[in-house]
Amino acid sequence: MEPTDSDNTDRLQLPDAAGRCAERRNWAGFWLLGLCNNFAYVVMLSAAHDILKKQESENATASSSVTLTVDFQAGNSSNSSRYDCNPVSTAAVLLADILPTLVIKLFAPFVIHKLPYGFRVLFCVIMAATSFLLVSFSSAVWMSILGVIFASVSAGLGELSFLSLTVYFNRDVLEGWGSGTGGAGVAGALLYSGLIQAGLSPQITLLIMLVVPVAMVVSYFFLLVPPPSFPQWRSSDAEYTPVTSEDRRQLLDDSEEGEQVKSTTENRTAGSLTFPEKLLVIKGLLKFVFPLGLVYFAEYFINQGLMELLFFHNSVLSHAAQYRWYQTLYQVGVFLSRSSLRCVKIRKLWALSLLQVVNAVFLLFAVRYQFLPNAWLVFAIILYEGLLGGAAYVNTFFFISKETEDRYREFAMAAASVGDSLGIALAGLAAFPVHTYFCSL
Repeated sequence: MEPTDSDNTDRLQLPDAAGRCAERRNWAGFWLLGLCNNFAYVVMLSAAHDILKKQESENATASSSVTLTVDFQAGNSSNSSRYDCNPVSTAAVLLADILPTLVIKLFAPFVIHKLPYGFRVLFCVIMAATSFLLVSFSSAVWMSILGVIFASVSAGLGELSFLSLTVYFNRDVLEGWGSGTGGAGVAGALLYSGLIQAGLSPQITLLIMLVVPVAMVVSYFFLLVPPPSFPQWRSSDAEYTPVTSEDRRQLLDDSEEGEQVKSTTENRTAGSLTFPEKLLVIKGLLKFVFPLGLVYFAEYFINQGLMELLFFHNSVLSHAAQYRWYQTLYQVGVFLSRSSLRCVKIRKLWALSLLQVVNAVFLLFAVRYQFLPNAWLVFAIILYEGLLGGAAYVNTFFFISKETEDRYREFAMAAASVGDSLGIALAGLAAFPVHTYFCSL
């Protein structure tokens, strides 16, 4: 019976034992790469506020621009708003964090193929380690902000590079990557908070976290099992092009016909894509990028524009505690859904976008008219929000990988990564006037 072109036939047909071992190593490798790529960013942002609190800087309010942690002062006599507003919207934090990543994702896909993957990974590792060191030893606000920028550059370049890298492996590694990135938010915040709670200073905790860039090096160079012709230290322009599942089956055939297919496959797509071809690929990606961007726009409009305003005075939890639980449950939802690709695949991405927009509109009215009875209902909605966002992310890139022509797949995976960042940046801009309006009531 002739094999069908399904997900299972996309596996590299190695001998059973060696094949299973390689698949497990690659899945674990991409899981760790996803974790490390976002972990450093999460931990560094959480730590920046603690470091800045110890700095005797005249500009005390500047510390709020380099941390995702919002300090709410319940009962602030100077705050006449019924929403117990923070003076500066957390949207300011969001824009400071996302803009470097957005710039990289907009322009890097057109030129990044000239830089071999090995050098890209080393650059990301150096940037992540530098961000830890800058924030740890910062003596001024600008140093901590520079640390945020370095972490953002590392995360942005790492994401588009590792998504492109998946085309050289079994498509199942996308599940590992997605799960790892989802786990970074939960693990990063918990580990940092745990070490601080154990009595370590933020500076010592950050220096301990330097193990994360080291783990990225180990994961990439020692855990992954790439194809023999993978362009590790050379440009992929004309050296190697990902092949189809049918090609893989035939390349492993020792017959004369198999050798002929190998020769044909290696030469049929040699050379980099032309600029018009890249524009054509981007046009075809819009059906994926638009729903992804819309999901993230609604998602981060909630997180940065509405979440801090969803405060319940009659709760046993303080405003700060409510906000922390919102963020934690959101990260849990993201982790669960980004780990779900093996169980369920959702092709109708527009449905996820619509459901997330409904979430945002519902919570917008909830903030304005305050009809929700307690924080527990919001907890459930925020968890659901995270589930939608994580599902949109992993399914978008899975179906891009599956439906894009082989010659264009590597560029497509990198180019499509701009969707979430663009949605996040627009959400930050939209959240400013919303925050100002509600806090003026």
